[in-house]
Amino acid sequence: MALMDALFGKKKKEFKASCQITKEPLEKGYGYLLTTAQVVSSKRYWDLIMTEPETMSYTISHFKSQPSGTQMRNMIFEKYATIAKPWLVSDSVINYFEVDKLTAKDLAKKWWESEGTFTPATTGPAAQHLEEAIFSSVKDYAVQEAGRGKVKLAN
Repeated sequence: MALMDALFGKKKKEFKASCQITKEPLEKGYGYLLTTAQVVSSKRYWDLIMTEPETMSYTISHFKSQPSGTQMRNMIFEKYATIAKPWLVSDSVINYFEVDKLTAKDLAKKWWESEGTFTPATTGPAAQHLEEAIFSSVKDYAVQEAGRGKVKLAN
């Protein structure tokens, strides 16, 4: 069978990946590997997420004191904060996070070498790896404050 595969060009499919935030494709070996705790701890990340076109209506509703907007922002936070896998992110967003870039780059290289199976020790939902007070503070910012500066409300 191996001879037939060799003759007819059956090759192992090339492992590819893209940035989990921007969705841009990444060249093999590039990017930075972060944990969910590192990602959700970033205020800049939440300002970005809560003002994307898909979420801006919830942000506007929230700042107009409409409970449905706040409820949706809470659901958005839970969606991202509970991700169990590591995050591969691109050069274009790494500065949103206060992390050691060299370490994150080295972890990404290990991730690429393992074709996506490598996971850092603190991988998993953010609540499992952040102190309760820090997690609560991060959640409060994400749900209550993120994006405030980009929302213009008529009085």
